[in-house]
Amino acid sequence: MRNKLLGILTLTMLVGTVPFLRAQEQEKEQVFAVLEAWHQAAAEADFETYFGLMTENGVFLGTDATENWQNKAFRAFSKPYFDQGKAWSFTAVQRNIYLNKAKDMAWFDELLDTQMKLCRGSGVLQKVAGEWKIAHYVLSIAVPNENVAALVALKKNTDSVLTEQLRRSFTN
Repeated sequence: MRNKLLGILTLTMLVGTVPFLRAQEQEKEQVFAVLEAWHQAAAEADFETYFGLMTENGVFLGTDATENWQNKAFRAFSKPYFDQGKAWSFTAVQRNIYLNKAKDMAWFDELLDTQMKLCRGSGVLQKVAGEWKIAHYVLSIAVPNENVAALVALKKNTDSVLTEQLRRSFTN
């Protein structure tokens, strides 16, 4: 009797879990599709689609330490590239997507094949009026560990100057 009750309980839990897992996978597929469309819009220089997939107060952090683009400034910076017919081309070769329990916030990391070779993108999406939108995106150049010392030596002087400028202007 006890084994039968345990079996029924286990089956009930599994049956109840399946719809939850299916809903989570559907949300992840939607997030995946938004990220793919966003990268495709950049490759096709589709300015309206690209920025339409970001939140109104979205942020893009570029590979340069000075690139902390709030949406309006990022639009202004990017517009000439889009107007030339091709902004940039990033193709995901790996991606992990995570959701909060409410399924209205997602975060991800991805490896990208780019003109800069392998880069890492990571960010946050929010569900806005039922649609996933990119709220925060960080682009980094992936550097093999064995090349870090050479990279640090290469950027030492410019980073030292910028670090001092940033320290002087840093406030909470």
